[in-house]
Amino acid sequence: MLRVNEIFYSIQGESSKAGLPCVFVRLTYCNLRCSYCDTTYAFYEGTDFTIEEIINKVKQYNCNLVEVTGGEPLFQKESLDLMKSLCDEGFEVMLETGGSLPIADVDKRVMIIMDLKCPSSNMMKKNLYENINFLKPNDEVKFVIGTREDYEWSKEIISKYNLNEKCKVLFSVVFGQLEPITLVNWILEDKLNVRFQLQMHKYIWHPETKGV
Repeated sequence: MLRVNEIFYSIQGESSKAGLPCVFVRLTYCNLRCSYCDTTYAFYEGTDFTIEEIINKVKQYNCNLVEVTGGEPLFQKESLDLMKSLCDEGFEVMLETGGSLPIADVDKRVMIIMDLKCPSSNMMKKNLYENINFLKPNDEVKFVIGTREDYEWSKEIISKYNLNEKCKVLFSVVFGQLEPITLVNWILEDKLNVRFQLQMHKYIWHPETKGV
């Protein structure tokens, strides 16, 4: 059984898959408390589902792209079995994880989008840097940046761990805290090899809307 907060059909708002229709399986619980968290409702609220029930609900949307997210999906160890089963069913599976729990046992067919928490998140101490060793070329590392300090720290981490040689690197702003144009200008000034992204769904729908 897995505790599920919501299952919904929308467009992918972030990552290199941004703009594509996607089914989201949002699992309950999180071991982090980021200062800018926009899904606090997933900390505790949810309903128990079997993996078979989740897959049957996903199939109803007739969409091949599925993202397992949270909360922190890896907080429930059964999420590993869910992702494997989704892959076995032929779905293209993505995992959105906060980067504090091990990814080594995630099915290799899953595309991982992993955060590395910047200083302003207040959760930087939770980063599990060993995870970098298990990233695949089609995985993505995401930095959510709210301050210049976050930006400079992110550059240091990219260099220290040679992230650009391991996978794609994504930069986005803390929504409502740092203006997108400011971050874009920093990236261009430094000729930084990263992909800038907006949380597209927050511009299409109201930022606090659930299930989109």
